Amino acid sequence: MKYIIFDFDGTLANSLELFLAGYNDLAAKEGYREVKIEDMEFLSKMSIPDRCRHLNFPMRNIPLAATKIYRSLRKSEKGLPLYEGMEEMLNQLHQQGLKIAIISSNATDIISRSLDAHQIDYIEDILCSRHIFSKDKLMKKLMNKYKLQAEDVLYVGDEERDIVASKKAGIKVAWVAWGYDDEAIALKASPDFIARQPEDIVKMAASL
Repeated sequence: MKYIIFDFDGTLANSLELFLAGYNDLAAKEGYREVKIEDMEFLSKMSIPDRCRHLNFPMRNIPLAATKIYRSLRKSEKGLPLYEGMEEMLNQLHQQGLKIAIISSNATDIISRSLDAHQIDYIEDILCSRHIFSKDKLMKKLMNKYKLQAEDVLYVGDEERDIVASKKAGIKVAWVAWGYDDEAIALKASPDFIARQPEDIVKMAASL
């Protein structure tokens, strides 16, 4: 394996509370159902279409809503916080000689500022799209850019859609247990690996 590609929100970044604040500001204006932090356990057991129906939120509005939510996220001068242990994990992977990239539905400038705040300056590439079900296209784009084969790459994410996208792109995928999707939802998509703590990803990378 040469490249390990990470999702950002829910995988590297503990951004849930900031995202909810931005979403709830939008929900109050647009008539969507607001979400409290304690609602997330219930919502994590749903697919994205089911969540949208529950919140009275049309899926077609996701790209526009993302743009508005990112405006609120940009007010954080230090970017988004990383989960505990993420900085150490990334440093260890970098020291192992692995190339690290990020493919996310967030915005490139928000991710870059968040990494800069932690002095993480060795990320090879950051690819982003507001279309949440198009990550497989970004994976293929990155593979073509760096002339990578499927066996050269591992994707790490926290949601069912990360697993589905990786399989579409033909690459192996690890699901992390600390993110947004409930384990039952994620396991239905059959990830190749499961990480329950950051150290698991370091061990996984060494074995591959």
